[in-house]
Amino acid sequence: MVLAQTSLQPSEAAGGAPDALPRPIVQADKLSLVYQATDKPVVALSEVSLIIREGDFVSLIGPSGCGKTTLLRVIADLERPTGGAITVAGTTPEKARLDRLYGYVFQAPALYPWRSIERNVMLPLEIMGLPKAERQARARAQLELVGLAGFEKKFPWQLSGGMQQRTSIARALALQPELLLMDEPFGALDEITRDHLNLHLTQLWRRMGKTCVFVTHSISEAVFLSTRIVVMSPRPGRILDVIDCDLPRERTLDLRETPEFAAIAHRVREGLKEGHSYDD
Repeated sequence: MVLAQTSLQPSEAAGGAPDALPRPIVQADKLSLVYQATDKPVVALSEVSLIIREGDFVSLIGPSGCGKTTLLRVIADLERPTGGAITVAGTTPEKARLDRLYGYVFQAPALYPWRSIERNVMLPLEIMGLPKAERQARARAQLELVGLAGFEKKFPWQLSGGMQQRTSIARALALQPELLLMDEPFGALDEITRDHLNLHLTQLWRRMGKTCVFVTHSISEAVFLSTRIVVMSPRPGRILDVIDCDLPRERTLDLRETPEFAAIAHRVREGLKEGHSYDD
């Protein structure tokens, strides 16, 4: 399989001067992570090299236990690598975390049931010590952006699962981050709700221009959302392929019925199939 850290611009491919590329937001070089278990070490990531540039929407896809979430957590400084190097927005993951350069959306919404939707979104801003007026203004702006204007005073138990997950996205965006990290946020939702949120997320990403790293098990979801798809092998997690999704940036669900969409999905599926041929 092909390991492609970056895509060549037309002038580079032709041997001319390279066009200006967006700045790297995430740069990983031969990144490895080994857990020390009681019986023997567990290699979660093995020499992962990847560049994610400003404005990219990159999906990480692979079988369960392949290291997708581990890689996301390394970017977020929630796990520390045992080998290789990584920078986030030109600095260390630790400094990026302390400077709140990223927002993190977990698999579950993780909302406090006793706080209103607005106050859940405001929580990280309270921790930051921002004035109440600014906290409220940011929260309401992000809730409007994710289509939840008018629900500010509702509580999580009064919202559907999809609306709760949109609240968690609004909370992450309220930090005004350079980078949005999303760990399979729609995996527990029904297919109809998931389709709706996929469509909403791609519209939101196009409007805001954020850099996104998205973990998923769904080939269709990865192709629909992404500008690039990173296919990972079973443990130890390695990059098997980096696939450009050269589909229109403005996407509707009908796009999934096109030959272009099917061709990219086929390449992802073949990459996942080939990954299982490793004897580890």
